[in-house]
Formats: sequence, structure tokens, C-alpha cells
Amino acid sequence: MSAGVSLADQIRLELRDDIIGGRLLPGMALIESELVAAYNASRNTIREALHQLGQEGLTRYVRNKGVMVRRLGTEEVRDLFQVRRTLELQAIANSRPLRDYQSDRMLESTEAAQLAWEREDWRSVGTHSLGFHQHVVGLMGSRLFDEFFTNVVAQMRLVFCAAPDEQHFQAPWLTRDRQIHDLLAEGDRYQAGVAMEGYLDDSERLLLDILHQASR
Repeated sequence: MSAGVSLADQIRLELRDDIIGGRLLPGMALIESELVAAYNASRNTIREALHQLGQEGLTRYVRNKGVMVRRLGTEEVRDLFQVRRTLELQAIANSRPLRDYQSDRMLESTEAAQLAWEREDWRSVGTHSLGFHQHVVGLMGSRLFDEFFTNVVAQMRLVFCAAPDEQHFQAPWLTRDRQIHDLLAEGDRYQAGVAMEGYLDDSERLLLDILHQASR
């Protein structure tokens, strides 16, 4: 366990990572007894971790079923994209030409997405693309924003699961991530911001269409 981090927090972080990695999907049950055994933790510790995940909007309690990984709806998606526009566009507007380590982090995400693409592992493509956007927000140099945005990423990962054909949904974004990186590397904040705004508009529109179709 990391120094200064309680066991409940560590469990919460690991479960959140499982959501971001696509290993925990909307509607899955988080069963106390199984988590107690898996983490060698008390029931109270597990309950605290699950309560924290619920406060972050990642789980919900369902009567007679227990704690479930959340399914997000259209209002949550609109809210998530409002947050994404605020943070990602501000990060770009205030950015300077990328330092080598910043560029490397972004390129590592796009390269990992490319490898996942070649394996036809579309869930991982989405996860690595979200990682790219975490690095964009990371340009602000704020640990608080980084932590907050990681929770946004986890919720976005749950939204992606609504796509009946994740290959079709993930197809456009890798090239556009690379374009945004290249513009940032060139120091062209204006065009990078335009590219990001169009990216977020298109992604939101497509996800809302998917959710509307699923609700019919």
C-alpha cells in the first residue's frame, strides 16, 4: 500500500483503474464477500471503498442486488463533456510548446492505442485514447485537476461501453489524437484548440446518439 494512503483508498483506486481499463463494466455487481477475500480486508473497509466510488459517480446501490457499476445516461454524458471542454480547452489555451517528456507521454498513449488497434482490442483503444486526454489536462500542472479528471475518465470509460460496436465508435479518434499532439508540439495552440473542440463535439454527439438508440 502506498505511504499515506488508507487501505480503503487503495482499494478504491484499484477498482477505479479496473473501470478505466474496461475490466469492470456497467451493470457488474461488486460483491462484498468477494472483495473481502480478494483484498484481505474487513467488510467495513470494503464498504468505505464502495461508498467512495459511489460518491465519485462510478457505482450505485440497487435494492436487493447490492452495489453495481453504474450505467450513465444522457444528462451525465452532457455534464461530462461540459467538464471536458472546460479542462481540456483551458489546458490547450494556456499551454506552451510541449516539453520532451510531455510529448513522450502523449505519443506513448497514441502508440499504445495503435498497438491495441492492430490487435483489434477496441476496449483498450478507448482506454489509451482517454489516457492521451489525461496528458492534455496534465499540461496545467495541477494534481487536483489530474485527480479530478481521472474520475471523469473512469466515467467516460463506462459511457463507451454503451456502444454496441466499439470498433465503429473508436475508429475516428486515434488519428485526431495524433493531430492534436502534432499541433501542440508545433506550439499552435489556436489550431490545437479548434481540433480539440471539434473532437469533443463529435464524440459527444455520437455517444448521445448511441444512448438514444439504446433507450428505444
